[in-house]
Amino acid sequence: MDSDDEMVEEAVEGHLDDDGLPHGFCTVTYSSTDRFEGNFVHGEKNGRGKFFFFDGSTLEGYYVDDALQGQGVYTYEDGGVLQGTYVDGELNGPAQEYDTDGRLIFKGQYKDNIRHGVCWIYYPDGGSLVGEVNEDGEMTGEKIAYVYPDERTALYGKFIDGEMIEGKLATLMSTEEGRPHFELMPGSSVYHFDKSTSSCISTNALLPDPYESERVYVAESLISSAGEGLFSKVAVGPNTVMSFYNGVRITHQEVDSRDWALNGNTLSLDEETVIDVPEPYNHVSKYCASLGHKANHSFTPNCIYDMPPLFKSAALIHLHSVPYTGWVSTRGLDGKDFWGKQNPQS
Repeated sequence: MDSDDEMVEEAVEGHLDDDGLPHGFCTVTYSSTDRFEGNFVHGEKNGRGKFFFFDGSTLEGYYVDDALQGQGVYTYEDGGVLQGTYVDGELNGPAQEYDTDGRLIFKGQYKDNIRHGVCWIYYPDGGSLVGEVNEDGEMTGEKIAYVYPDERTALYGKFIDGEMIEGKLATLMSTEEGRPHFELMPGSSVYHFDKSTSSCISTNALLPDPYESERVYVAESLISSAGEGLFSKVAVGPNTVMSFYNGVRITHQEVDSRDWALNGNTLSLDEETVIDVPEPYNHVSKYCASLGHKANHSFTPNCIYDMPPLFKSAALIHLHSVPYTGWVSTRGLDGKDFWGKQNPQS
């Protein structure tokens, strides 16, 4: 975006009128090092034009009397894109945002450059967050919902800046002009954002995830002497989210320093954090809020681990293809094993 410095012209390349003002197609460089290329009429931007900002971002559209009007395209420095409607140089109206891979990540309205009204935020795993944003454009309110990747199952209730404070199970029944209609499940349990710590795996360890419960179950593994395994309740196609992986948060140093037999349920989240499902929480009678740790390791897996931004303390399993009541197996995140280190097959 443009800098905080006053937009003072430093250099003009192109035709000037009799008063020395840009006229016709010109390139104007400002003291902030921002640059504008486009059409001018006696010093005012009129017609197609594009700003090149100091941070690498750009803004392109049609200018009338020196202000951007109508459809404009803002490209972030990382390559993400916002396509929106501008009135007198400010975002006012419908807008969509896309990540660097071209995936839709936001759809809604803007008012005076701030998100407004009912907005949708989309995540790479297929889940979404929807509701009427507050005056600061944040997903804060009593009627916000997280919609699971099946685009039907939802947790509806109170959120603060996108974090669930209290939600109940609901079903997304329909969407009309971007406005969703939910039906609450009678007698639903109450859910909330439950980030694990180094000592607490969950404050609701025996509260199953409603989406996961419809898709997988735990039973005796098909691998000899492997204990329990994870199985699909339904037939699924490629890239379907089936289960979640949560655990206590420990360090790589702790994992590397202890007996390897204790690392059967560890998964690397990032360079600093490993999640672990230790005794006694590896038993579903003690912990069943997520079941991703029950997927057995295989060198011919039918799923992988991924970590969408919303689930900062959990990994998700994306299945390539599993038949009805199929066995769920995994190699690990990006071809790595459970503890996040590249190991040869044996």
